[in-house]
Amino acid sequence: MRTVRTLACLAVAFCALLVAVKADAVDNAPGPTSGVEQLRHMVGAWRVETRFVQEDGSDTEPFAGTYHFNWVIEDRVLSGVSEIPAIGQKSAVLFYVRPATGEIEMVSVGADGKLWVMTGRDGEEVRSTPDYPTTDGGTVRLRFTRFNVQPDNFESRMEWSADQGVNWSKGNHQRFERCTDALPC
Repeated sequence: MRTVRTLACLAVAFCALLVAVKADAVDNAPGPTSGVEQLRHMVGAWRVETRFVQEDGSDTEPFAGTYHFNWVIEDRVLSGVSEIPAIGQKSAVLFYVRPATGEIEMVSVGADGKLWVMTGRDGEEVRSTPDYPTTDGGTVRLRFTRFNVQPDNFESRMEWSADQGVNWSKGNHQRFERCTDALPC
């Protein structure tokens, strides 16, 4: 009987220790950062107009699309889907903050299976990829910049570099508008 009581006391003490450790971990968890605020802003559904830059430097006609973002882990990981039906483009997108390194990162993968990883400093609106090899033996680096950020809209610009970021060329320009009852997706 004494062994049962001892085990019961140990079990209660262990549970109390777990609760204390968990409470301490929650109390000491990093608070919201600018990156977290960026992700909070993006939660929801967005109508998007995308214009691609052609080889001659002119913009294409706008392509209508959507982005939908939801939390996987609140204030840390945001998942999304990007779709432009007119050109058959659909991508999965994942954003996450890394408080320990002061970074916010975005990954994107489309039907071609190419995974793009874009990293930026927490609190900044610019993320870029490392250099990726191209089929012609060169490299390409992408840079994404979010700007003109308002509560229900913002713009994004993608640029690319074939010389390790010395020179940048325009790739696309996007205008995002939050979907509402008055502006459905």
